Amino acid sequence: MTFGAIRRTFSARAIRDFDVIIVGGGPVGLALASGLGSYRMVRESLKVALVEAGDLSRTRDWTLPPDSYSNRVSSITNSSRVFLEDIGVWELVDKSRTCPVKEMQVWDGLSDARITFDAVNLPPSGVSNAAESSEMARLTENLNLQRALLRHLESIRSIELLQKTRVESIQREDRDGGHGWPLVHLSDGTTLRARLLVGADGFNSPVRAYAGIHSYGWSYDVRAVVATLNHSPRGAFQGPNHTAYQRFLPTGPIAFLPLSPTVSSLVWSTKPALAEALCRAEPAVLAHMVNAAFRLPEVSVRYLHNLILDAHSRGTSISGEDICNEIAFREKSHNIPGYSAYSSISSMLSPGVPPNDAMAVPPLVTSTQSGTIASFPLKFNHAESYLGEGAGNRTVLVGDAAHTIHPLAGQGLNLGLGDVKSLVQCIVQSVAHGGDIGSYTSLRPYAAERYFTNHKVMSAVDKLHKLYSSTWDPVVWARSIGLEVVNELDSVKAALMMDAGGGNLEGSRWDLLADSIKGVSNGLSTAKMLGQGIGVVFNTGINEIIRRLGQH
Repeated sequence: MTFGAIRRTFSARAIRDFDVIIVGGGPVGLALASGLGSYRMVRESLKVALVEAGDLSRTRDWTLPPDSYSNRVSSITNSSRVFLEDIGVWELVDKSRTCPVKEMQVWDGLSDARITFDAVNLPPSGVSNAAESSEMARLTENLNLQRALLRHLESIRSIELLQKTRVESIQREDRDGGHGWPLVHLSDGTTLRARLLVGADGFNSPVRAYAGIHSYGWSYDVRAVVATLNHSPRGAFQGPNHTAYQRFLPTGPIAFLPLSPTVSSLVWSTKPALAEALCRAEPAVLAHMVNAAFRLPEVSVRYLHNLILDAHSRGTSISGEDICNEIAFREKSHNIPGYSAYSSISSMLSPGVPPNDAMAVPPLVTSTQSGTIASFPLKFNHAESYLGEGAGNRTVLVGDAAHTIHPLAGQGLNLGLGDVKSLVQCIVQSVAHGGDIGSYTSLRPYAAERYFTNHKVMSAVDKLHKLYSSTWDPVVWARSIGLEVVNELDSVKAALMMDAGGGNLEGSRWDLLADSIKGVSNGLSTAKMLGQGIGVVFNTGINEIIRRLGQH
């Protein structure tokens, strides 16, 4: 097999020594290999191997027609993009298959309270391209990024990629009083010995299991439905398709993410039964339901959900024509004008000057791209430590092996890239000072920097998910007014955007926002029980939100 720098070694039952072994060839594992290889000091001093069970050559040669897109898409924040630029990867990403996010509209599915984020309010981000510095983030397919990472690694001969090779087992080398190096046994009979073993191997991480690192978390009672959506381009009187939309329904948020003038990506978190029914229905049903989910009042969205679930429970599925007729009836019953952008049926027949509210909702979906509808379960999971100790020493976790997060904020991959950037710096510093890159002392700065940073982001996202899952009136009221108040504070919104990825990933203000609104809700509940004035509690709570956000 000839494939640039991707080589497979067949030295059966031999032991091969490496300074760093990375298990996992996803975006995070490849980014770590690329990051290490971008330093001459590392290239000249360390032997690095990456082990991946899949066929990396297929990813390296991946291609799709210009108007077709994969259904696995990530939001690359400005800080992540600066890192990818610094290590020489971003220039290899196919920019024609990326799309800027310059505005984000988020609203409550019950109250319609809305907050709008605009990249014009962000300070300079540090990206090399001036045009790209006015973006909140840039969306791209995961495969587009992975392909760029593999092309970057082709030029780095000191990094060996072992593809189509599974990790069969990992054990501790029996020497130095039980403190030997990890031995990684591969499916081709090869054994690798690692001074430092890195787990970039996902949620069910064999490296984490070997290191004896426990994790805590839970499964959300939701699944994410993903699909690639076709739609008409924005009209001449509208802006380009650079706005991301997210509506929080009680069953979970639905997000519409731009990829091109006529293509966007769907991430719809909803109950498992509905996710299954939507995936098994004809594609036209999902297309119509996406349009309805962003436009109809929640009571009608819930009614449509029940129609689909009832049909699915009987072993049948509702047709695209039937769901379209039902949506038209529901729009009429809500007195939605035919020319309004909130009319998902008649608006399709109204070319020309768009309605005044056209930018308040995403473009109307006309179809889904073949083979892109899928779903997967959502989890919260955080390792108790990122570093192995004792019998599991000389191991470190990055990405999903260390943490798994709800996708509502689009931070999963960015947290992983933040891990990579920190770990690369940690290893480089250890090499520069002649240290042992696998020692706990050398790795401790990485864990100290990343653990609580990640935890704050994860905590904020989890709280927001739970906050918007509630249908209790006082909670809906508190979160809606809190959202509308924050929407009027441009400086606070700019700070929130920076925390969410426009400039850094510390996430402190999001955590404060979630905690503060949750505190208002709890206060309202207590006031109701004690007979106190709800207005006093509410005013105090809103003032506290503003005070706490303004202090950070």
